[in-house]
Amino acid sequence: MDCFKATKSCSHRCDNNSRCIPEIFLCDGERDCADDSDEEVCSLVPTSGQFQCAHGKKCIDQQQMCDGKAQCQDRSDEMDCFKATKSCSHRCDNNSRCIPETFLCDGERDCSDGSDEEDCGMSLISKNRFHCNGNGQCVSEALRCDGHADCGDHSDEVGCAKPPHCPPERRCPNSHECLVEEWLCDGEQDCQDGSDEMVSPVTCGEFQWSCVSKTQCIPATWRCDGQQDCEDYSDEAGCELKQRVMVTFCSNQLYQCGSGECVDHSLLCDHIINCPDGSDEGHGCSTNNCSSPGTPQCDQHCVSTPYGPRCICAAGFRLQANGLSCVDVDECNEVLPPVCSHTCLNTRSSFLCRCHHGYLLEPNGHSCKTQDEAHLLASVQNELLVLGLHSSSLSLLSTSQTPVFCVDYDWRDQRVYWVSLEEESIKWTSINTKDTGTLVKGVKSESIAVDWVGRNLYWLDGLASQILAVRLGTSTVKSQNYIVVLDEDLEQPRSLLLLPHKGLMYWSEVGSDPQIERSGMDGSERKVVLTRGLSWPVSLSVDTLTDRIYWADEKLQCIGSVSLEGHNVRLLQLTEMPSPFSVMVFNDMVYWSDTRRRTIQVSHKNTGKNRKVLLKRPGQPFGIRIMHPLRQTNVSSPCEKLQCSHICLLAPGLSTAVCRCAAGLLLAGDGLTCSTLVDTTFLLLLSPTAVTQIYLSTIHNGVGLKRLPEHHIWSLPWTHQASGLDLAVQERNLYLADAAQGSVDLLKLSSSGLTPDSRVLNLQDDTVMALAVDWVTLNLYWSSRKQPDLHVTTTRGQHTAPLLQLGLQGTTSIALHPPSGRLCFTALGQVNVRSLPQVDCAFMDGRSQKLLWRKAIVTCNNWADLDYYGAGVIDSILLDGSGYKQFKADPGLMSFTLAENVLLWSSLDKDVTRIWFSDGFQPKQLFEVNTNVVALRVYSKTSQKGTNSCSERNGGCSQLCLAYPGGRSCRCGRGYQPVDTNTCSPFPSLQCPEGSRACSDGSRCLPLTKFCNHQTDCLDHSDEIKCSADVMAISPTVTLHLDDGVVRGLDLQSCAVQLCKGHGHCVVQGQATTCECILGYRGEFCHESVNEAIGVPLTLGVVAFIVAAAKDSSGLEKDIL
Repeated sequence: MDCFKATKSCSHRCDNNSRCIPEIFLCDGERDCADDSDEEVCSLVPTSGQFQCAHGKKCIDQQQMCDGKAQCQDRSDEMDCFKATKSCSHRCDNNSRCIPETFLCDGERDCSDGSDEEDCGMSLISKNRFHCNGNGQCVSEALRCDGHADCGDHSDEVGCAKPPHCPPERRCPNSHECLVEEWLCDGEQDCQDGSDEMVSPVTCGEFQWSCVSKTQCIPATWRCDGQQDCEDYSDEAGCELKQRVMVTFCSNQLYQCGSGECVDHSLLCDHIINCPDGSDEGHGCSTNNCSSPGTPQCDQHCVSTPYGPRCICAAGFRLQANGLSCVDVDECNEVLPPVCSHTCLNTRSSFLCRCHHGYLLEPNGHSCKTQDEAHLLASVQNELLVLGLHSSSLSLLSTSQTPVFCVDYDWRDQRVYWVSLEEESIKWTSINTKDTGTLVKGVKSESIAVDWVGRNLYWLDGLASQILAVRLGTSTVKSQNYIVVLDEDLEQPRSLLLLPHKGLMYWSEVGSDPQIERSGMDGSERKVVLTRGLSWPVSLSVDTLTDRIYWADEKLQCIGSVSLEGHNVRLLQLTEMPSPFSVMVFNDMVYWSDTRRRTIQVSHKNTGKNRKVLLKRPGQPFGIRIMHPLRQTNVSSPCEKLQCSHICLLAPGLSTAVCRCAAGLLLAGDGLTCSTLVDTTFLLLLSPTAVTQIYLSTIHNGVGLKRLPEHHIWSLPWTHQASGLDLAVQERNLYLADAAQGSVDLLKLSSSGLTPDSRVLNLQDDTVMALAVDWVTLNLYWSSRKQPDLHVTTTRGQHTAPLLQLGLQGTTSIALHPPSGRLCFTALGQVNVRSLPQVDCAFMDGRSQKLLWRKAIVTCNNWADLDYYGAGVIDSILLDGSGYKQFKADPGLMSFTLAENVLLWSSLDKDVTRIWFSDGFQPKQLFEVNTNVVALRVYSKTSQKGTNSCSERNGGCSQLCLAYPGGRSCRCGRGYQPVDTNTCSPFPSLQCPEGSRACSDGSRCLPLTKFCNHQTDCLDHSDEIKCSADVMAISPTVTLHLDDGVVRGLDLQSCAVQLCKGHGHCVVQGQATTCECILGYRGEFCHESVNEAIGVPLTLGVVAFIVAAAKDSSGLEKDIL
């Protein structure tokens, strides 16, 4: 019985069952069985849906064709399976290379066999285009017969019916072309017959070499460099002798003749003289060679020379100093210029060049090329032109009545942005539809730049010295919605460059100190990149492949480059560059416009060679850009996650961004939303004779006003010289200090105005220097010129108690935060003999006082302009003494306040007071007035919220209830003593012995010598208050030399009054007595009021951080400084 069962590997038995072959051998066109039985029963005619293998012995299903697996033994089912795609359209070089469709007929040979440039007939020409003769170039029909040849063969100016629009003396003699004077003898043939180059030879510069033809100049360093740069090749003629002198050694693969030439080692000892001096042959060739005993043990190869055997290395290796070993050469790092245009990978004995994403390696194995054609966008006089860099196709995009100096584009929306000087606006034009609109009005910009990641447009305003931004779009943006990104220390910004993929912004300065600076695109992390080697840097560009910044210097007439961090400066060797205006870098080439030559040119970015004129028109070329998707790559934008309500600015690194608001809008606590201040928020401006109320919601549409916005003004007829104020919002109690009367009055604020209520303080011959109201208890915290420590008084002045005894020379501001029971104040403290500004904080009952900052301790400028030199900064610090920060406000800073996370301040410039605000970014001016603003405060219904232990029934205290964190202290006023922890009673009348007096509170008697001795002994400080002449008489005296020459004996207090006008203290230094002035006065005798010149600095010097500190305790702090 035959029990054979066919399997895949044993499908057919043949040769008398002596052999079994697999299934795939059946009908494969090859004889595998001796009896031919494997090829006998085979279908020869394919049925429908079948493919017959080339050998004719097998048919397969057509679906199995070109599936990557051969079913036919001869693999005919997998042959000719090539399907052209956009990225692989043409196979060449024996199918070893496939190039994209855009490489075909682009004028560049991308295949070694040249097949990509064969059969390039006339391509399809779109409507309104003119096809040049013979080279496939197309130009816009609008450029036809315009008097200038845009076709390389000048055919667009042939057969024109009308003469060109230029005078006869500026025309080519035998054609329809116009000339400009700068084109005569410039080395470029502009007339079809070349007559513009037949006038006189060119004159070369100091560092240039003249080609023999006298029509071309090249850098002197290009002479005899092995590359032909002159059109007549004269730069490499006669270089053998020069090279002979210059060559001091040959490469490892060559032998150096005695006369200097280099010859291959294979030519040595071959019995043929190859060196001019015969040094390649000699006696040593036969007597001492690589076959002789004692031959060196070479690492790679040994060669016989006239001087004995020598070791050599193969290509890609270098012989070591021992003469035996070979080491690999790192071509990627040791060869200049670079062997690869993009990236280089060193290998043993060689290297590999690789291209960045989006580029393809050229057949030479060194250069890279983009798949799609790049286009040059150029503003030429009043035209916007687009030039294909491979096809040389030229299109007219738009025209203007006046020159277009700067231009940029947005690839995603296919829109070009440009500046119209005529309309003083930034306009846009659609590349596809040619529609035009206006984005920004009322600007004269020197440079614009598109942020394609954050979707914004930036521009430079040289007159205002600002960098601004708006969102990209088609609708016109109102001026109040412009965002000022930077406006500090910009002298003459000229060119702006954005690197959105890194979140960085670069700009050049062309003022007295030319430089290149950079910052984040939000204005943060600003730094100077380059200062040396610059004169007038007019344009910036970036090479994204090498991370280098390129600049064009108009005065130095050169192009330079530097790393992003400002290192490794290079200058490009070019034949000439009379007047560069704009520069761009793309792939291996650098492009620039020259306003004097009226050309746009290109050369290699590393060597300056292969220079070529791309565009030459009668109008002056200005701004240029390279348009290609690789110039604006798609990267993830942090702005997409933020969803800012107004505008999002990228920060350095591209992982973060910030939301910003326009003038008149404020950034909310969520960091995303811009809104106006709530309707209840209002400013109080205090002048010496009036109070002005301004609701901030009325200012939004009037930012930068030259007058007061909508306001209420209340005169103060009962006040002689108003100097300070505070408001308890809920009770509408206004506390007003009068410097002339030494008083603080309580006024009631109503819709009809201010009504006097009561006098809280009445200090004789004294002035309140600082005040703040506790809006929970309505206690008034204050300090005066003669009582510089802190005191607290009940709301209508019934009870007053000392709070802090620190020996201060003058307290200048007080800030309270009743819900947390904390206060902070700024003052002048005395360290040795110096008066130094300081910031202290304490509980509102006077305990736990802590020095946070003193000028001598922390190296910084000042605390809210504390020095008298107009630093114009507002400082902040956390309650633990850390986190010191500065915010630059204005040199004329007078006072400041904080509300709704918004900083407001006033500045004085001559007689003009300006009111500013900022939410932590750029300062914005609200308005200005010709009024002396002595104090500035801002309030709202929500600005005084919260409770403490004194909120209910005065905390159970009979007189003063003073809060502290988590509790309260009861305090008795002067003349009262505590009965228990809550209650006070009057002191019993004291009968003091002769030579002593009672403290004002009646608590004790003190010797008269204890009064007015500059040391506080009474609990209520009354021994140092109201120091009159009868008390001074018994104080220690000092000899004082007055100006009239009379020597008088005066006590120290009288000295302070008489010599220092009551505005300072007497200091004895040797035999001389001088005045040390308190805050607010200066001069030899403290007779000059600082208020008259700069106001009282530190008027509200601690408002910012007392609020920040309070928010910090609840985890809601917003860092605004």
